[in-house]
Amino acid sequence: MHGLTRRQLASIAEVVGVAGAAGIPVWLRGGWAMDFQLGAVTRPHVDVDWYCWHEDANRLATLLLARDWRLDPRMPVTTQLDLFTADVEASFAYLGRDSDGRPTVGGGPWVGTPLPAGMLDAPPGRIGALTVPTISVAAQIEFKQMYPVWMPERPRRSKDADDLALLRAVSGRSGPRTPRP
Repeated sequence: MHGLTRRQLASIAEVVGVAGAAGIPVWLRGGWAMDFQLGAVTRPHVDVDWYCWHEDANRLATLLLARDWRLDPRMPVTTQLDLFTADVEASFAYLGRDSDGRPTVGGGPWVGTPLPAGMLDAPPGRIGALTVPTISVAAQIEFKQMYPVWMPERPRRSKDADDLALLRAVSGRSGPRTPRP
């Protein structure tokens, strides 16, 4: 395992520890969520992607900034919270809730858009001794499958196709998902 991967795993453990001690729920998303659901690091990752409730973001930022994390000056905090610790980049996409309490996109141009049902109900993932909340495998598949449809300017990358194959194998699901509005 190379150095950046070790530092990313350490940052994941730190976020889970800090957020957990403060009662702030967080969920891994993206490539690291897949790896934690598979139980192994499958490839190098550029960054660590998370979800947090929008109303918890300022408190989470304050706690991490006190531990020498720093804000990414390139990204507006209105869309998501982007932080660095050393050379590890972490982004916290905001979650909102609809009138029935179901999760929605919590910031940016898609605010209020419903997110996949059951997305936050997955069992925690594990790599070695580290156990971390993640979004569900079904939601991971939907996101990987639909990003090029929702955002045509973001074509599917080869790593996304590889991730889809791994996620489908672990879920036993291979059929297409219904496009979301």
